[in-house]
Amino acid sequence: MTARIQNAASQPDLTAGIQQLFKQVYAGGVPRHTLELVHLRVSQINGCSACVDAGATSAAKAGVRHEKLLTLAAWYDNPLFDDAERAALALAEAATRLADRPGAVTDDIWADAAKHYDERQLGALVLMVGITNLFNRINTTLRVPAGTSWD
Repeated sequence: MTARIQNAASQPDLTAGIQQLFKQVYAGGVPRHTLELVHLRVSQINGCSACVDAGATSAAKAGVRHEKLLTLAAWYDNPLFDDAERAALALAEAATRLADRPGAVTDDIWADAAKHYDERQLGALVLMVGITNLFNRINTTLRVPAGTSWD
């Protein structure tokens, strides 16, 4: 696969705004490891190799255990994930798979997430899902290869 824009990560008009949004997400009060799991799962769903690669690295740096990283795609019934993480991942999957069914983010999904996160944290989770979906689309469209650093 050949990148469509060379050094896309260094293009300030492609990344500066997204990086500012990420700063707001991380200031939203959700545990960093949960945000990284959400980012990685959304990237897995969208098939963005650059974001899956970067997301796994970021999750590991945030303290996510290797076993969790390996089993994230099967989080739903996995005892390694706690109820708060499951609620965040359910919200992330529903908000990412909007085209799969009408009303994808159901009241039940939202209510479960609201049991574990306050409004500020819910906003941070929703923003993380939205940014990740945007970043996945940019990277996939531009064919940004796995291993690209966005720092």
